[in-house]
Amino acid sequence: MAEHRTMQRGALLDAARSLLSEGGTEALTFPALAERTGLARSSVYEYFRSRAAVVEELCAVDFPVWAAEVEAAMERAATPEGKIEAYVRRQLALVGDRRHRAVVAISAGELDAGAREKIRAAHGGLIAMVVEALEELGHEQPRLAAMLLQGVVDAAVRRIELGAAEEPGRITEAAVSMALRGVRG
Repeated sequence: MAEHRTMQRGALLDAARSLLSEGGTEALTFPALAERTGLARSSVYEYFRSRAAVVEELCAVDFPVWAAEVEAAMERAATPEGKIEAYVRRQLALVGDRRHRAVVAISAGELDAGAREKIRAAHGGLIAMVVEALEELGHEQPRLAAMLLQGVVDAAVRRIELGAAEEPGRITEAAVSMALRGVRG
């Protein structure tokens, strides 16, 4: 029974990812989840009490995977600059991944304070990864620089997600260039 429940929960999360990446937060409804999974709508409520609970679970499951991919890319780099470049490139490469699209589609306003805090903590883990590289570079304010660097990444993500006139590759190159010039002072 527990295995069946785990499989159903996984199917619901997979359906939620698809709905969010296809239609944003408006598309994530319990009737749509029920339709995608073949469950009765009342059954969806047995797994999640609200839309925010679905979103919170998605973040809890997907964000660590995404962060591990960024961390692995950084670990393969030999220099602090290479780590910073990998940090930017890997996050932007993930923009096309539906796990990422689902997380980005989530409006923080729909989440309760506890869920927003979990997401902030997960983002803090990403920031901590790049703080170390900035410290290796001898940056005077590595934490502040890391937060500003993440701002460049976030702006590039939004630009790519909007389907801007520029190709995603050009946006990535511009973000990497700005990041590296910015952290060198």
